[in-house]
Amino acid sequence: MSTEKTATIVLVGHGMVGQRFLEALAERGLTATHRVVVLCEEPRPAYDRVALTSYFSGKTPDDLSMTDPAFIAEHGIELYVGDPAESVDREARTVTARSGLVVGYDVLVLATGSYPFVPPVPGKDATGCFVYRTIEDLLAIEEYAKTATTGAVVGGGLLGLEAAGALKGLGLTSHIVEFAPRLMPVQVDEGGGAALLRTIEEMGLSVHTGVGTQEIVTDGEGAVRGMKLSDGSELATDLVVFSAGVRPRDQLARECGLTVGERGGIAVDEQCRTVSDPRVFAIGECALASDGRVYGLVAPGYEQAATAAATIAEDEAAFTGADLSTKLKLLGVDVASFGDAHGTADGCLDVVYSDSRAGLYKKLVIGRDGTLLGGILVGDAEAYGTLKAFTGSVPPVSPESLVLPAGAGAPAQLGPAALPDDAVICSCHNVTKGTIRGAVTEHQCVTVPEVKKCTRAGTGCGSCVKVLGQLVTAELEASGVEVDKGLCGCFGQTREELYEIVLALRITSYQELLDRYGREAARGGDGCEVCKPTVGSIIASLAPAIGASGYVLDGEQAALQDTNDHFLANLQKNGSYSVVPRIPGGEIAPEKLIVIGEIARDFGLYTKITGGQRIDMFGARVEQLPSIWARLVDAGFESGHAYGKSLRTVKSCVGQTWCRYGVQDSVRMAIDLELRYRGLRSPHKLKSAVSGCARECAEAQSKDFGVIATSSGWNLYVGGNGGATPRHADLLAQDLSDAELVRLIDRFLMFYIRTADRLERTSTWLERLPGGLDHVRDVVVHDSLGICDELERLMSAHVAGYRDEWAETINDPEKLARFVSFVNAPDTPDPVVGFVPERDQMKPDLPLLSIGHRPLEGTSQR
Repeated sequence: MSTEKTATIVLVGHGMVGQRFLEALAERGLTATHRVVVLCEEPRPAYDRVALTSYFSGKTPDDLSMTDPAFIAEHGIELYVGDPAESVDREARTVTARSGLVVGYDVLVLATGSYPFVPPVPGKDATGCFVYRTIEDLLAIEEYAKTATTGAVVGGGLLGLEAAGALKGLGLTSHIVEFAPRLMPVQVDEGGGAALLRTIEEMGLSVHTGVGTQEIVTDGEGAVRGMKLSDGSELATDLVVFSAGVRPRDQLARECGLTVGERGGIAVDEQCRTVSDPRVFAIGECALASDGRVYGLVAPGYEQAATAAATIAEDEAAFTGADLSTKLKLLGVDVASFGDAHGTADGCLDVVYSDSRAGLYKKLVIGRDGTLLGGILVGDAEAYGTLKAFTGSVPPVSPESLVLPAGAGAPAQLGPAALPDDAVICSCHNVTKGTIRGAVTEHQCVTVPEVKKCTRAGTGCGSCVKVLGQLVTAELEASGVEVDKGLCGCFGQTREELYEIVLALRITSYQELLDRYGREAARGGDGCEVCKPTVGSIIASLAPAIGASGYVLDGEQAALQDTNDHFLANLQKNGSYSVVPRIPGGEIAPEKLIVIGEIARDFGLYTKITGGQRIDMFGARVEQLPSIWARLVDAGFESGHAYGKSLRTVKSCVGQTWCRYGVQDSVRMAIDLELRYRGLRSPHKLKSAVSGCARECAEAQSKDFGVIATSSGWNLYVGGNGGATPRHADLLAQDLSDAELVRLIDRFLMFYIRTADRLERTSTWLERLPGGLDHVRDVVVHDSLGICDELERLMSAHVAGYRDEWAETINDPEKLARFVSFVNAPDTPDPVVGFVPERDQMKPDLPLLSIGHRPLEGTSQR
């Protein structure tokens, strides 16, 4: 039985908001009763513009697509791609497309979005100038960058920083020019901008704030060659990306006589109807909402789309404003702002935590009555979901405890239970905690994907997914439902439980473990990409104690390893590998330095000193690795395990031997620790450092286990890390002797390996463990579980059984056979792995890489 469609809805524009509008129409059954026509300007249907930069990380246009062809077909939507609306005749109620297509409408919805603002400076249209808005823009930038060496981005906002990161990823020296005195001036204040600036400059990007672009300098052929800035300086560059904000695309509305705002935007009422014509709606970045704002975020656009669809369906709905809270990851740095982030409310107070060395800045804005009004988070936005949900209420703990990082005081652990039911968890789709609880209790959703499908929570920017998972688990447990905490679809046990099984029964084979203790359906199978490396790591950690081979490329173990472990080296973006020999404590003799230099010269490798006080050699082809290792081993080097989930480095300062402030021999201790724990396989990588005095030059408090000298011995800190989510380490014990220090580290590491989850750093593990640091101290210091003797025995077995993996490999012809690019042509190098010179060294040949792996045009074949 078919339903006659008597009315036509025309949607002009098919971006993220336009697609959400179509989904809202379908949810209300309007696609069954109305003809729906979509005129899309771009050559492809709606895609995730928020994740646009991920194209440069390997995502294809198809990966970014938000449009399911089955959805379009199922609902009979007429989608015209690459055929934008050219004019609207409101009297005749028709829209004319560029192709000449004329479509009559009963309801017209304008979702034309915005366009990039390009400052009116001389040379702005020169060859080599681009904007950063669409996939086509990215394709053009990618192509032009192949002949460029330096790029400059005009604008230090969200897209500007992403564009600068993209240029750096394309191999260009990158600059950011921002007229405001700080980066991201809308989202962060001066303190947050300073933390962001420091972190970004450490990544190798040059930032110029407080200056504007006065002119784009060109050569005789009209191509970009530089920029003149407002402070009189000049910047040499051969590619410019303008990312200086956006403006509403309201030209179509202006031309058909609709009212627009003084500064742009199609004026609409609370139902998203234009104030000029009740048959015409405007949603998204082209709309000037009833509160006088043009919203540039996707979440308000989604709300407007839902409001317009509800109004067309003759249901009550209103859009009166939206939350402008945002959580972003810019160049790997978390940045978030929420509520009254800049503290504009009368009488408000700031609570601030800042650590410029770690790139951390946290500010909460508190009302006089204790109400949380807003905040800014830079470097660590882990608490964003919880803090945002508490905005507008008085949190159950002190503001200070909300900004202090773990390990720097007594941080509050506010779980899902502390949030009220009306707290908005997903701002993209305005989903509350109560709605999520209802999905579990009333709609029988038992997994996060099911809750996502039921409520749409977590399907926007994704920043709420962690809190969403916590809520689902808490609600299921509160309802008496047993939550499956198994490692994967192959094993119903956790990693910790599998560790105990392997240790107790001395199981040395993954297949035996799977067949005996795997889920019924998985037994006899091949396992999965989750459990194979996890079990491989457990067996390697326990190898000496259970009688297994500790060499990860032996027999079955070889098939269990991750990509890097397969070749005992780190895979790089162009298919080459890096080689990192161990340099214990960062101490190296001149003769060994010369050997590294000679090897790098002879094999044409790029060399760089790492943050872990080692020398990294990049650009080795897979077939070259054994030859490089052989020369290193002959010179007394061994594998630095930079490729493995194991101990990486133990950094050190020069200590009392050279430094006038040093109180202990930090270099000796660092060398002793690194040689003791080298090759120790663990759930995640391990980093350490030893500082010779309280000045902390080795940054021990940012390591998984760090040691700081005192006049009476050593202080041991645990559970710290740098990276994307920095955490100060906690003091576990103080004034230890050498023997006491080593004994506690032995126990701590083996307890971590025994109880941590897969890919769980010590910082996350410490916070997850019931009782946290106090529990760990009870176990490893006071032996509350009576397992310390066993932990020490396991570590002693590891130390006694250590063998260098590089030496093991080069002495085994059978193992050497795997180090080829093509098994059927072992003497043929990979033709895609090429290099070009840069700064007296070499770098990956990105054009060659592009030719080898994907077409140059904007297709999905990448």
